[in-house]
Amino acid sequence: MKAWLPSLLRLVLVGLLVAFVTNPGWFEPLLKPLTENNAPAIYNQGSLLTLTLLHLRTVLIATVAATIVAVALAILVTRPAGVEFLPLSRSLVNIGQTFPPVAVLAVAVPAVGFGEKPTLIALFLYGLLPIFENALTGLTTLPVNVVEAARGAGMTGWQRLVKVELPLSMPIILAGIRLSVVIGLATATIGSTVAAKTLGEVIIAGLLSNNLAFVLQGGLIVAALAVLIYDGLSAIERYTARRMGRETR
Repeated sequence: MKAWLPSLLRLVLVGLLVAFVTNPGWFEPLLKPLTENNAPAIYNQGSLLTLTLLHLRTVLIATVAATIVAVALAILVTRPAGVEFLPLSRSLVNIGQTFPPVAVLAVAVPAVGFGEKPTLIALFLYGLLPIFENALTGLTTLPVNVVEAARGAGMTGWQRLVKVELPLSMPIILAGIRLSVVIGLATATIGSTVAAKTLGEVIIAGLLSNNLAFVLQGGLIVAALAVLIYDGLSAIERYTARRMGRETR
């Protein structure tokens, strides 16, 4: 495969995605055969562009919050004073994987109401585990000689963390964030069951009206976003790994 072909495919996918969410009518002839009884082929109960941006915003907020909490916990349990909290921290971050997102939404709605908030809670809990485990791996597999050199240079614990440990761990942490984002992009679709504005709204509308065209366009947009964001974060991860001299799996 020629080296330029993957880049060309990415550009084509970006172009198609932008064209679809901004001018979905262009694709109506392709989707019309999937409809019955003269049903609309293009989702007409809202803007696909707006729903896409709101979907991305929801995932971004949840991922940022999960990253802050997960990395902070990983730092805590890798310090001498916090080692004993490792089992507790693991139990906490595993909560999101123990309960399905639908169950989290069912519990969250009575507490915070319908809309974006219960979806953010579900995505936050689901995103903790991969980031925490990767941050923990990154911070516990640092080159001993580098850490000792930093200590020998007179750096304080805080200086070693900020200038040595976190930068060296960043490629592995980014791998966890990448996984968390992709999980969040898919999981956010169920947020529309509790009135959150996500691309799940398009899919649910299709399921309720037996309109395969709606289901397909909602699913394809989410899939395209997942592929492009995964690819972009992978590129950032590889670049960071090269700079730090650490390879990620």
